[in-house]
Amino acid sequence: MTVNMTKGQAISLEKKDGAALTAVRMGLGWQAAKRRGLFGSRTREIDLDASAVLFAEKQPVDVVFFRHLVSDDGSVRHTGDNLVGGVGQGGDDEAVLVDLQRVPAHVDQIVFTVNSFTGQTFQEVQNAFCRLVDETNGQELARYTLAGGGEYTAQIMAKVHRAGAGWTMTALGEPANGRTFQDLMPAILPHL
Repeated sequence: MTVNMTKGQAISLEKKDGAALTAVRMGLGWQAAKRRGLFGSRTREIDLDASAVLFAEKQPVDVVFFRHLVSDDGSVRHTGDNLVGGVGQGGDDEAVLVDLQRVPAHVDQIVFTVNSFTGQTFQEVQNAFCRLVDETNGQELARYTLAGGGEYTAQIMAKVHRAGAGWTMTALGEPANGRTFQDLMPAILPHL
């Protein structure tokens, strides 16, 4: 059963049987919003990018994004860049896979961001979501829907962070501006 998350909500990443999750996928999906024009409605391609920034004691130690598809230790992988969105028709257009058992012990948080590389605002995006999936069985665990558009070009979507021996996910849903994850670092830091 999927939990539809609200901004700031945290869920434990533990299976129903009490076992910890071992591998998760943070999926991102979106479509370009139709715009009315002189010659009817049309859509403009929008290039959203998913990134995962790995932190150790509030310091960035690695990042996975469209130009660095695998973390240095191999525990986090990006599935590849989607330049237009809507390909999955409700499925994931981009995804970041995290092998939680392989994440180095010093990494205590992984923050997932979305940014409009081409600079369009989220007013031009519809049906955008971020979801967490148990990679071992394909079950969707949580979904955070980006609603309301906005005059911003990025979103700090969620983070997974260590909680005792396991992990917890928190939906952040924080709007920001920037074309890349580097532009978002000042906005990420208060959420660590």
